[in-house]
Amino acid sequence: MSTRLSFDIVVNAPAEAVFDALSQWARQDEWMLGTKVEVRSGDGRSTQSELAAWTGIGPVGFWDTMTITRWERPYRIDVLHTGSVVRGPGAMEVLALPDGRSRFVWREELELPPGPLARLGWPLVKPAIVASVKQSLRKFASLVETGTLPR
Repeated sequence: MSTRLSFDIVVNAPAEAVFDALSQWARQDEWMLGTKVEVRSGDGRSTQSELAAWTGIGPVGFWDTMTITRWERPYRIDVLHTGSVVRGPGAMEVLALPDGRSRFVWREELELPPGPLARLGWPLVKPAIVASVKQSLRKFASLVETGTLPR
């Protein structure tokens, strides 16, 4: 079973600042609810670097492992989710807008685990996930705009 998710937010900061802030993996927990990211191999700023995101609350959650498949600073990072729970491609794109603003677009095309649990459970948890990501992106924009995340 696959699902597509797409989110975007306008950030009052230039594309370079938005890209630099979003690619600070170790600081992603400051804005992404329930997620802590670490670089497992490579430098985290080039293709073939491997990342792992703990997604959950406390000890309840899962590792979302991924490989960076495209790195085009300051506009795009593509990843391939390789974990047992989340698999499939994702992209984070920064589009420059007039007046020094940017649009940050987060897209995922995820293959959920096979079986009835995912088929029945996904419609139940999807609204919470969507709300969580939207809230996280609003916090990200605020942190970039106030300079809390480096610009």
